[in-house]
Amino acid sequence: MKQGKVKFYNVDKRYGFITENETEKDYFVHSTGLVDQISDGDDVTFDLIEGKKGLNAVNVKKV
Repeated sequence: MKQGKVKFYNVDKRYGFITENETEKDYFVHSTGLVDQISDGDDVTFDLIEGKKGLNAVNVKKV
């Protein structure tokens, strides 16, 4: 699992972005990929899968 921080998450639109700690790359996250509810600034672990427009964060859990 990768580790990162929630850069932005919009509860109403149900999507956001997570910045990976190691590479500082941003990955899209949709509410369907969440295990825990997340907020801006939360530390999380996640996996990556190929989505329609690139890599998406899934299995997102708070640390």
